[in-house]
Amino acid sequence: MSFRIILLSSLAIALSASAADAPKRKILFFSKSSGFEHEVISWKKGQPSVAEKSLLELGEENNWEFIFSKDGSKFSTEYLNGFDAVMFYTTGDLCSEGTDKHPPMTPAGKQALFDYVRSGKGFIGTHSASDTFHTDNESQKGPERYVNHYEKADPYVRFLGAEFIKHGAQQVAKNTVIDSRFPGFETLGPDFSFQEEWYSLKDFSPDIHVLTVLDAPAMKGVEYERPPFPNTWARMEGKGRVWYTSMGHREDVWTNPIFRKALKGGVQWACGDVKADVTPNIKTAAPEANINPPYVAPKPPAVKPAPPAAAN
Repeated sequence: MSFRIILLSSLAIALSASAADAPKRKILFFSKSSGFEHEVISWKKGQPSVAEKSLLELGEENNWEFIFSKDGSKFSTEYLNGFDAVMFYTTGDLCSEGTDKHPPMTPAGKQALFDYVRSGKGFIGTHSASDTFHTDNESQKGPERYVNHYEKADPYVRFLGAEFIKHGAQQVAKNTVIDSRFPGFETLGPDFSFQEEWYSLKDFSPDIHVLTVLDAPAMKGVEYERPPFPNTWARMEGKGRVWYTSMGHREDVWTNPIFRKALKGGVQWACGDVKADVTPNIKTAAPEANINPPYVAPKPPAVKPAPPAAAN
């Protein structure tokens, strides 16, 4: 028993030393919400959000410095070059002020992001990063939201790897691990499940390296009436690295060890601190991923009966 304690203590010291020896990484966490603002990234009384507090913990453990911002006007070549990676938890057209009224990006700032990653830097997208810069600003409720149009998809969609269609009720769902050799996925097992708001996605870039596939047919809701499809992946963008997961809606997901392990590996890979084979594999991992759920027209609003006429 004493030998085991010594061994475990030595391992803990080694892991701590390894984190301390890793190069200091500076990461921009950008959470502007031009569309819906998620509670998990909402600033309350000037305090960091739930997601930001979790990232601060991960930063302490891994020698990462996070800069938190909702100001899109800062995006430029000069500004982005101060970071090793950029992380998005965003919604809507970030080139418009939108819901949260924080300064928007300019089109040049959007292009600067693409150029920055292509030069060899990293990008990490979580949850609603796929509900951002929708193709032709298509309506979430319109039938066009359910049509694949990768060839004319917004450049950001092609950069990220897919875009959000809709989500159903939160539920426990099975995620099949496709690549257990990818950093952060080594100990997750063949699959994992937990309660989350699971996105239904479309317009998958053909060059993504799928890491997990959502077992949509086993889920409840018309949004998941489709074959299994990717919900976490990695891809190369020029010399740079893009990693995305649709997980991250619920506050308890940010403290879930499965999510934290996966996210840690994604950040490490995006920063270039670990290597991985990201050969495109969507054709074998999720061969029917581009079959989307059926469109269901929203019910018309109920017509309230007119109030009775006042008696004379």
